[in-house]
Amino acid sequence: MDKELVHIAPEDGDGRSTEAPFYMPIGSEIEVFEAAYKSRMAVLLKGPTGCGKTRFVTHMAWRLGLPVHTVSCHDDLTSSDLVGRYLIEGSETVWVDGPLTSAVRTGGICYLDEVVEARKDTTVIIHPLSDDRRIMSIEKTGEELKAPDDFMLVISYNPGYQHILKDLKPSTRQRFLALEFDYPPEDIETEIVSRESGLEGSAAHRLVSLGRRMRTLVDQGLDAPPGTRLLVHAALLIANGLPARAACDAAIVRPLTDDTDMHRAMLDMVEAVY
Repeated sequence: MDKELVHIAPEDGDGRSTEAPFYMPIGSEIEVFEAAYKSRMAVLLKGPTGCGKTRFVTHMAWRLGLPVHTVSCHDDLTSSDLVGRYLIEGSETVWVDGPLTSAVRTGGICYLDEVVEARKDTTVIIHPLSDDRRIMSIEKTGEELKAPDDFMLVISYNPGYQHILKDLKPSTRQRFLALEFDYPPEDIETEIVSRESGLEGSAAHRLVSLGRRMRTLVDQGLDAPPGTRLLVHAALLIANGLPARAACDAAIVRPLTDDTDMHRAMLDMVEAVY
């Protein structure tokens, strides 16, 4: 089973991390998310790759004092990967919960990242959990689980990257409260990059300016713009002594393109800034 489980590491007596994961709000997303949790509503996060959706979920889990079960969805992810399956242990066959079932049993946030990448049968599983029933049926064990009050389902996807064959059906979308994310304004993005990497302010601002220039290349054939995450990666390399040009090439340019002409165009931007 290819899944990634991420739990908030407890550092004090009540199992709550003593320091919040860093997140800078852009609008009212924190208040909306908290209201959705109190109302026991599922939440859909929309926005480009690397704009802070996963960090936002981690931050909100800390604020609400909840564990978070993160599943990175992919083409081969099936409903069994989420729900669970029987496995052979020694001479016995035992049932092993998947991450979604674990979250429904124990509470917390189940976060399905890039949910549209998963196979279509997974959306059928989440429908009863994302409306007022808040139930989960496990056909193989005959169980019907009622989600506790502290369970929350959160899904995300990148609408700019997906095409018509990989989109959420209206019947699925209308079960969720939706929050729209984008790259932060320049001053906030600069502060994020500086805070996350330790790179001083003016150097972080120069890097953010470069990233914002590169985002305009999407109109010229760049498949995906550099997200804030990539800018932080480059800033970490620079803060640790790597020359800026080499850091930008390794952390931003090469991860985004294999096209020779686009690679050259992006390196020209790096040269112009540095």
